[in-house]
Amino acid sequence: MPVLLALAVALLFGLVFGPQWWVRRAMQQHATERPDLPGTGGELARHLLDLAQLEHVPVEIAPADHYDSVADVVRLSPENHNGRSITAVAVAAHEVSHALQHAAGDRLLAARVTFAPVVQGFEYAAAVVMATAPLMLAVVKSPVLLALQVGIGIALLGVRFAFHLVTLPVELDASFRRALPILEAGRFLDAADMLGARTVLRAAALTYVASSLVSLVNIARFRRLLPF
Repeated sequence: MPVLLALAVALLFGLVFGPQWWVRRAMQQHATERPDLPGTGGELARHLLDLAQLEHVPVEIAPADHYDSVADVVRLSPENHNGRSITAVAVAAHEVSHALQHAAGDRLLAARVTFAPVVQGFEYAAAVVMATAPLMLAVVKSPVLLALQVGIGIALLGVRFAFHLVTLPVELDASFRRALPILEAGRFLDAADMLGARTVLRAAALTYVASSLVSLVNIARFRRLLPF
């Protein structure tokens, strides 16, 4: 029985943390600086936006790579904005592709933007539920109710995962229907580098799903709430 339990826990950890580990590994594996590339990720993003007649969309440096559809800004991390690597080029193309989706009036992207504040509200509610769990235990003194409250918190966090899973086609479209053909047609990378670019684009598409999956079982957060 203990062996089966250990295997079940190992499997759970693999399913939850494995995707995020793979995303990070894929990004890092192809982040080696390549002086032979014609430009940085930031320069490529600017070039692609200009080609698409989106000169009004700025490219900025930010802590994380993303396209802000509300401000209409492509934001790249410092290493991808200033770097010359397969990762920098592929991520830049991916984020620009979100700007192209926005310009084309992509309905699923618009729906994601519309419902994102609602999902954030569920996350705030989850934080309140989890934060008040110790107080509830102190007042009611019932481990069963504590477990129920933690379960409700996890369920609320599950809304974020479901949201990113439902809108995953937006990310896949950005990576493989837009960014990949752009890189291939423009020959921004050699043919030998395209396999690595595909891996990075796949990782970019799965980033949000992987991170939201981890939030479901943030052991460090939940463990502090338990009295045992």
